Parts: sequence; C-alpha cells; structure tokens
Amino acid sequence: MQATLAQIANLVDGRLVGRDDLVIHGAASLRDAGPGEITLIDGQEKSCNLAACRASAVIVPKVFNSNGLPAVQVDDVHCAFAAILTYFHPRRQEKRIGLSPLAAISPTARLAEDVDVHPLATIGDEVTIAAGSTIHSGVHIMAGCKIGQHVTIFPNAVLYENTVVGSRSVIHAGAVLGAYGFGYCQVEGRHKLSAQLGNVVLGPDVEIGACTTIDRGTYGPTVVGEGTKIDDLVMIAHNCRIGRHNMLCSQVGIAGSTTTGDHVVMAGQVGVRDHVHIGTGAVVGAKTGIINDVPDGRRMIGIPATPEREQKLKLAALSKLPEMRRQMKKLQQTVDALVQEADNCKLRIENCKLKIVKRDPSPTQNASD
Repeated sequence: MQATLAQIANLVDGRLVGRDDLVIHGAASLRDAGPGEITLIDGQEKSCNLAACRASAVIVPKVFNSNGLPAVQVDDVHCAFAAILTYFHPRRQEKRIGLSPLAAISPTARLAEDVDVHPLATIGDEVTIAAGSTIHSGVHIMAGCKIGQHVTIFPNAVLYENTVVGSRSVIHAGAVLGAYGFGYCQVEGRHKLSAQLGNVVLGPDVEIGACTTIDRGTYGPTVVGEGTKIDDLVMIAHNCRIGRHNMLCSQVGIAGSTTTGDHVVMAGQVGVRDHVHIGTGAVVGAKTGIINDVPDGRRMIGIPATPEREQKLKLAALSKLPEMRRQMKKLQQTVDALVQEADNCKLRIENCKLKIVKRDPSPTQNASD
C-alpha cells in the first residue's frame, strides 16, 4: 500500500506544502516514523522535534512552519492522521457468523435475525438482543437481560440478570455488570448481605472498559447515562446514577448512591465517597478524594478535594517549606542572640546600679557622722 503526498492531501482535504509526487508507504508517530512514512505534529510549540524527525512528510495544523519538510496542512491533525493510518492499515472487517452452534442459547431467548453469537457464549432465559449486535466468545448474559441495537460485547464479559444495555454501546472484555453491591448489615454479630433486587441500566452509546465493574442497585437500577465513556478497571457501586456524556478514567472508584451531572470528567484513580453529588461540567483531577458535594463546573484536585486554584496555592506554599524552615532557623538564631544581648544589657545595668549605691552614702549615714 502506498500513495503520493498529493493523494494523501486529497484524502484528508489538506493543503500540500512540498513535492506532490513524494511516495509515502506508511504512517507512524513522530517517535517511530522512518523514511518513506508520514507522521504528525499538532502544535507549533513541538516544531523543535522536527530536527530529529526521520519521516519523509508530516501532517501539521494550518499556518505551521515545517522547516522545509514536505507537509500537509489540515484543520484537525488527529482526525486527518487517523484517516491516513486507516488507509495504510485498514481495520479488519469481521464477517457476520450468525448464531454459532457452539454457543449456549436458551430457547426462550429472542434474538434478531442479524445478531452474531460467537462460540462458547451463553445466552440465558428470556434475554432479548436487538438487530446488529455482536456477542463474542465467553460472554455470559444471564436471564432477562435486554440488549439494544448494534451493541458489541467483547469476550468474557458477564451481564447479571435483568441488565439493560442501550443501543450502540460497547462492553469490553472482562467487564461485569450487575454483581451484588457491597452492602451488609450486622445480625447477631455476623455480616448479612442486604437486599440485591435492582439491576444495571446503560443508556445508548455508552462504552464500558475492560475489567470494569458496575454493581446492581439495592432496590432499583444503577444507571449510566447516554454517551458516557468508562475506562478500564473502574468500579461503580450500587445505586449510583452517572449522568450523560461523563468521562471516567482508569481506576476511578465510586461508592454507593453517588450521582453525577452531565459532562463530568474524572481523571485516573479518583475516589468518591458514598451519597455525594458531582455537578454538571465538574472536572476532578487524578487521585482526588471526593468527600463532599461538588458544585456545577467546579475543578477539584487533592486529598481531600479542594478547588483547583486553592489547592495549587497550598502546593506552592508546601514546596517552599524547606526554605521557610531554613529562614525560621536563622530567625530563631537571631532572636536568641537578641535575647542574650538583652540579658547581658540588663546585667550590666544592674551592676552599674550597685556601683552607684556603693559610691554615694545614704542620708542617714551622713546625719550620724
């Protein structure tokens, strides 16, 4: 597979700078690209990296100086580069296989005609799967689940009973939806599991990362709103209500009965306590610990979470502690010296008073003389 730089510019509707007959046979990132390949740079501040670049051409933003390297200028560098990479390395097209005879499908399950179920998948009683969905090997969908149109469930994911998955959603390998919530009460000194009567409901266009777990609600559903994207290794506990178009990065942990508004972003390893609300448009930085409600639009970082500006001021002050400690030691030494000097002055004054008393006899002594 190869193309001229002119053909690539035409593919991405870009402006060609340099030789139009330059032959390109591949695409790679700036670090990995070699001769005959095209790479990308997404900002003028990174132009210094071109000096060590071995690629033959580069995709750049408009009004970008490529320092003589043949270039294609575009509005959206990443979108254009993705199109070029797909041209050189087309995605594999999966063949429709229908219902594999090696899959275990309950006779009471209702599957649309163009659903694919791969070998060793298990479909439970009264499950419904809408048109265009793909169930990969090792997936276990338990009784009463409802799967929307064009859903993809990758190998070894598990959906407990009555889980609902909205259309066009993607569930990656090893995810578990609908496991029992971590809720117990004490009965005669023993932990007794509380009611686990709810389920999990995903809206349309939701993506669930590999090995992510979402627990069922106690009495009602645990809900993930439309368009929300959840990374790998995320934990969402029972009764949570996650809003629309949230972004939850890897290793986020959300305790029970927490709610979020729309367009919330949580960076990696954020921890959220139970029964709090994170407002619409809030952004929570990596490793932040949320212990109270977060207002709409607020940016929070730190443990415990505080507004971003306030936390940065604290961190700036914290970074100055070693210097402040040195200054305090010097100040203490100065104060100690001043105290010592004051004590010495006081002693000298007392000595002077004693000498004056010895030199001047008292009035009574003069009278007797």
